[in-house]
Amino acid sequence: MTSVDSWHGMSVVVTGGGGFLGRVLVDRLRRAGARVCVPRRAEYDLTDATAAARLFAEANPEVVFHLAAAVGGIGANRDNPGRFFYENMAMGLNVLEQARRHGGVRKLVLVSTTCAYPEDAEVPLREEDLWRGYPEPTNAPYGIAKRALVVMAHAYLQQYGLRSITLIPANLYGPGDNFDLETSHVIPALIRKCVEAVERGDDEITVWGDGTATREFLYVDDAARGLLLAAERYDDPHPVNLGTGEEISIKGLVTLVADLTGFRGLVRWDTSKPTGQRRRRLEISRAWEKFGFRAAVSLREGLQATISWYRTEGRRLQARSRRPGTRY
Repeated sequence: MTSVDSWHGMSVVVTGGGGFLGRVLVDRLRRAGARVCVPRRAEYDLTDATAAARLFAEANPEVVFHLAAAVGGIGANRDNPGRFFYENMAMGLNVLEQARRHGGVRKLVLVSTTCAYPEDAEVPLREEDLWRGYPEPTNAPYGIAKRALVVMAHAYLQQYGLRSITLIPANLYGPGDNFDLETSHVIPALIRKCVEAVERGDDEITVWGDGTATREFLYVDDAARGLLLAAERYDDPHPVNLGTGEEISIKGLVTLVADLTGFRGLVRWDTSKPTGQRRRRLEISRAWEKFGFRAAVSLREGLQATISWYRTEGRRLQARSRRPGTRY
């Protein structure tokens, strides 16, 4: 695969294709002419080996993007450590095993997480630092499960010749994100809090932690483009970061979101709640060198688009119930 044209007619499975990043990726693949299968949990529970085997037999994929995950923000990770570890580990195990058993899979693309990086790793986070310590405890069960799949992918390449790549995106955000305050990540939570405070005339909002932690954010459309470029051009089993290379403190993020939403009230910091890993910023040179990826959307531009979407579409959709944190 050397260009987007080569997706035409290709059979592709996108686990998690009904989720936040998955929907954007699936749309790009279909516009490129791919035949895309999006397995749903009700029909194909990927934590079950039999269901995973049936998916591969019926879809007959040439390329697999494994995006399905049990995931959420700090609160969801704190409340679901066992489920997050088990479901992410089980889904990964089954997808990798069925990909190697199914002889037609040309490439498997695994999407990992910055939560896999050690808590005390030097910033910027470099791919080779993935193994140099334990993750931040709040996110460790999720992060370790995703980290283990990198080892499994290496092992399956060595023993079975299964071609797979692993990508580690920065924190994603954008239109279509999860705005449920119980399970969402920081950007959609802040947007919802600020928008609702403006509408109600509230003069304050509450934000978890002390605001000093820093994060790097990647717009969802950029992330989807990065996945396609990597699938087309990258074959090395070593993980690659996808990001902007820019970090912002949570205090700075709150200020920016408040400005863009028109919230002018007080921000109360709930320091009884966890702050999370102190700093996150990715070293992003490998993605450019190996497959020509650079982020195109600035944080301000992406936040403006996300706020606009939430005000016009997200409010209508947020009432939809779904199992907390399950992204497929």
